[in-house]
Order: sequence, then C-alpha cells, then structure tokens
Amino acid sequence: MGSELAALHGRDFLASGDISAAQTQALIALAAAIKSGHSQPRLDGKVLGLIFSKASTRTRVSFTVAMARLGGQTIDLNPSVSQVGRGEPIADTARVLSRYVNALAIRTFAQSDLQGYADAASIPIINALTDLEHPCQALADYLTMQESFGKLSGLTMAYVGDGNNVAHSLLIAGAQLGVNVRIGCPAGFHPDPMVVQQATELAAGHCRMEVVEDPAEAVAGAHAVYTDVWASMGQEEEQTEREQAFRGFCVDEALMAKADPAAIVLHCLPAHRGEEISESVLEGNSSRIFDQAENRLHAQQALLAALLGAKGIED
Repeated sequence: MGSELAALHGRDFLASGDISAAQTQALIALAAAIKSGHSQPRLDGKVLGLIFSKASTRTRVSFTVAMARLGGQTIDLNPSVSQVGRGEPIADTARVLSRYVNALAIRTFAQSDLQGYADAASIPIINALTDLEHPCQALADYLTMQESFGKLSGLTMAYVGDGNNVAHSLLIAGAQLGVNVRIGCPAGFHPDPMVVQQATELAAGHCRMEVVEDPAEAVAGAHAVYTDVWASMGQEEEQTEREQAFRGFCVDEALMAKADPAAIVLHCLPAHRGEEISESVLEGNSSRIFDQAENRLHAQQALLAALLGAKGIED
C-alpha cells in the first residue's frame, strides 16, 4: 500500500481515472485504517484551501474536519467574498494560491475550469464535485460497500436515477475495483457515452459496465442499490420535467425486493424522500446512507494524506 500511496504525493485528483486501480484500492484501505485507528497520518502545518462555487454541506465539512484531524488547517476561499468571484483569471488565482496553501479542493460547474486550476497551479488540485465527476464521493461509496461485504471484486453496484457526475465516478472507480456497475436511467438521461466507454475499457475481462432503462433490471441481484436526486444543482428549473421522466425510478421496498437479500442502500445526500427514495427504505435496516456520509471524512483524510505526503502512512 505504501508505494502506491507514495506515488500520489503531489498529484492532482481531478477524476476517478486520474489514479490507478491499485492506488484507488490503497486509498480505500488507508481510509479504513484511519477509521479504525490503525493509521494516524499527520499533516501538521499544512493548509487546504476550499473554493466552492456550488453549495455544499458534507464535502465542505468533511474536508475541513479531515484536515483538522490530520493536524492541518483549512481556509474557505468563498468566491462571493474573494476576487475569484469577480472575474480574476483562473490561472492567476491558481498561481497566487499555490504560494499560500498546500492544496486546493474545488467545487465548480465545468470540468474545464478545474483543469485550468490544475494547469496553472504548482500544488495538488482536488475535484470536490464538477458537473462531470464526483470522485471523492466514489471513494467513500466503495469504502462503505467494502465495510458491508468484506470485499468489492465481483459484487454488483446498481445506480438508479440520473446518469450524472456521481454515476460517472461510480462507473470509473467501480471498473478499477472489479465491481459490476449497472446504471438504470430513462432514455435521455444516460451517462456520458465517453465515460461509459472509458469504464468499459477499464473493466475489460474482470467486471461489467451496463446502462439499462428498466430500474428493475438494474437492481436485479445487486449487492448495493444507489440513488441520487433527479435534478442536480443547476437543474432546478427542470424539476417538474424530471419528476415525470423518472416516474417508476423511486428506490422503494418493491424495487429493493428485486435486489440481493443482503443488499445495502446508498444515497449521496441530500435526499428528497418520496421522490428518488422512499422514507421506509432510507430509514430501513438495509440503509447505509449515514455510514456512507461519515465515510466522506475518512476517505478524504486518506486522500489528503496521500496527496500531501503525510507522515505515518503505514505499508
């Protein structure tokens, strides 16, 4: 594990596919070790900057607490009260902040903006969510699945809903980890074909990536059933249209009955109870949703420790 993590020192994490399968596995193993107390990496004196152009609860708080637990600190560079929000070029901002902080976690709309920071910065840039991917979320998701089943390879993850950034990261990370991933979504809401192709190529010979339009087909025999809101941030004006398009895609008890009897339920939150997931399923015995939310903290501790070369990462 140590050599795979050491190779991440100083790297960016812009997308799930930016790191190797072995590095993804090593990060999940480190996150589990941090959570259990068997690993206690330190980032004393390091500073993480947050630039969030979209609202956030779990990502913002988990990054802030992760740095505190590692011995570092966080500065919130809110675009509304900094020059970032007044049109200062991304490249200039990235070059200046590289001289102040040790890494930047950025939540923005366009993946190209994130890439712009990475191209100009001399410090690690972390994708804290873009319209294309949510790679930090996927690390926590697969950590949660591994906790429940003791392994990942050969299991099936079913995602029911919009083929969005979360679905994209689940596909890529799942392919790396040997997890079969089925995306169930209506026509017109499929994942990006280029992401599906990338995941299919990564999965070749050891797991399967599928996109289907029947939610029952998606969850059949699945070990984890995952959903997300039907309208992501920036799509609120499409809510009524999407509610009609996603009719029948609610993860409820009837749909869960088609999954593996030991299946767990995941949701990246916030949830709209009664829309993409029923109250009874969200609060039921199969739900690991709040464990999953907690695991954002542990996964991001592992990621920060690796990217910033923390002391105390064990082999």
